[in-house]
Amino acid sequence: MKYCCFLALVVSFAASADDITPRVGVIEIYGAHKVSPDKIRKAMGAQEGSPLPSREDAEDRIDKLPGVVASRIEAACCEQRRMILYVGIEEKDSPHFEFHSAPSGDVTLPPELVDKYHSFLDTVVDSIHSGIADEDLTSGYSLMADSQCREIQQSFIPFVAGNLALVDRVLRESADPEQRILAAYLLQYGPRGPHTSKIIVDALQYALQDQEDSVRQNAMRSLKAVAVGAKLHPDQQIRIEPTWFIELMNSVVWSDRHNASLALVELTESRNPDTLSLLRQRALDSVIEMARWHDLQHALPAFILAGRLAGLEEKQIQDAWVAGNREPVLEKALHPNKKVKLSE
Repeated sequence: MKYCCFLALVVSFAASADDITPRVGVIEIYGAHKVSPDKIRKAMGAQEGSPLPSREDAEDRIDKLPGVVASRIEAACCEQRRMILYVGIEEKDSPHFEFHSAPSGDVTLPPELVDKYHSFLDTVVDSIHSGIADEDLTSGYSLMADSQCREIQQSFIPFVAGNLALVDRVLRESADPEQRILAAYLLQYGPRGPHTSKIIVDALQYALQDQEDSVRQNAMRSLKAVAVGAKLHPDQQIRIEPTWFIELMNSVVWSDRHNASLALVELTESRNPDTLSLLRQRALDSVIEMARWHDLQHALPAFILAGRLAGLEEKQIQDAWVAGNREPVLEKALHPNKKVKLSE
């Protein structure tokens, strides 16, 4: 598909004219297999229809529950003009994702480039409000449908071509998270070649273990774009390892899981048996619970992964989704050898 929805560099929330208080529409709890969801909801102090809770206070209360190692609350837009509250739980003895130690270097990108990136983000907000937030990834990097956004993005190409080593160093070494966030976004615009492609992919995969959420988000977006371009241009001979994306499916952070699922849809399209085997071994439970999420846009990537784990053809996956037959596909993913009726 040439164009796809640009994924939330900024989340926009539309509230009614009568009540501008952001409210909870749906609460999705994930990662909780031993701790009672009722106890989590009670500790969180929020329910459907209530105002959004203080994230830090709610997480602090949830973290005190027996069996909870860590929690993370993230609000996403929107369910009938109300926010979707994703509540991630990490329990004892559950998969744990390790991050790199925080870097301490003072290497930075030019101030004028930082200013240009900020201008780009402002322009993205305007394009979202104007309803033209699509992007084209077929070149292996993002090009927005909005002409102003695209012009700024195209200006990144010559900069990265002439400063690839600097961008790589910033992503790995800079103590400033904002610098690493920018570097993770810029690397997708790097030149493709046997040496340079390896630098780009290795650096972005390294960034998947960055302590900063936004660095990981931009690294995943960039790697997804690189993967789309590599698929359309096999002469680039780019290999992106699925390992860290699969591990991020178990992250307590919702944006990690969501962006990882989107990337894995691209990386499993060829049905590589080793990749699917690793996904089943390391993240099957996460795939299933994400595919059951209430919001269809957020659930679809994991549902596609579940269908591929079930051994279904793409048309079968699509037909089951359109018909609303999620559970038979998920049952087949859980038990591939079991005969499951996929449609009524």
